[in-house]
Amino acid sequence: MEVPSVKDFQWKRLAPLPSRRVYCSLLETGGQVYAIGGCDDNGVPMDCFEVYSPEADQWTALPPLPTARAGVAVTALGKRIMVIGGVGTNQLPLKVVEMYNIDEGKWRRRSALREAAMGISVTAKDYRVYAAGGMGLDLRPHSHLQHYDMLKDMWVSLTPMPTPRYAATSFLRGSKIYVLGGRQSKYAVNAFEVFDIETRSWTKFPNIPCKRAFSSFVTLEDRLYSLGGLRQGRLYRQPKFLRTMDVFDMDQGGWLKMERSFFLKKRRADFVAGSLSGRVIVAGGLGKFPSGFVLPLAIPKRCSTSNTTVFLAWGRVWDSCPPAVAVVGG
Repeated sequence: MEVPSVKDFQWKRLAPLPSRRVYCSLLETGGQVYAIGGCDDNGVPMDCFEVYSPEADQWTALPPLPTARAGVAVTALGKRIMVIGGVGTNQLPLKVVEMYNIDEGKWRRRSALREAAMGISVTAKDYRVYAAGGMGLDLRPHSHLQHYDMLKDMWVSLTPMPTPRYAATSFLRGSKIYVLGGRQSKYAVNAFEVFDIETRSWTKFPNIPCKRAFSSFVTLEDRLYSLGGLRQGRLYRQPKFLRTMDVFDMDQGGWLKMERSFFLKKRRADFVAGSLSGRVIVAGGLGKFPSGFVLPLAIPKRCSTSNTTVFLAWGRVWDSCPPAVAVVGG
């Protein structure tokens, strides 16, 4: 497989978001990027809803969310955008579900979740949305798995997850939903479980080898990459940023043993990661500097070296890219 050289990757400054915010949710569909909700400088959830056009390098304001909120779960069903749960202006989880019709430019209230929740992980297949986990009003993690049927406008409960959690990562591969990591209260979860849509049953896969919070997961071909994160502190152990990389072979069904030479170049957590043209790309995040302060990575004024790297899956080597000069929100 021929992949581009790291020299072919370039950063370009794009049009900024119309309004400052954190905890907004992003969705790419139909070649456009949608920014949904978030919190303002005072931590108050917002009703902002905007779309970015790569061709025009321009943000356009759309009809605001009927319910202001932050940290929503979001997915696309054809020409419709579904916004689920999140945190409302009272700083409590929501059960509200709303759907935006791209062609009509209008919002509609849809059937609500069975329980209010934030930190839900969603996937979509065949005009059905699958919502896994979340954290409710009592701050306890949910084991719920439910699917939404758009044609009937109703939620149906499915077999619960073996491990209750919120803020998990999920992705669809064929007819299976893979659910990884997440948290229970403030503690990281290393459970890896798979739901078969056809048999409606769960299978427990080998746990993620290294338990940590705020890591990133990337799928590329038949491999799943578990990257970086924060090893949480215990009574006699300090928290520690990690550069660990664990790799799961989805065909063989097991985690591969990785040499330390394949780990991330820099320790980091809560960062952006993805795949592009046969490479895994890692950018930004939080890291611990020698002074002991925790600072954002990939901010040119504070960092003298590049903190954006790409991993060549076939060659198993990390290369450095120029520092990031543009991010969306945060």
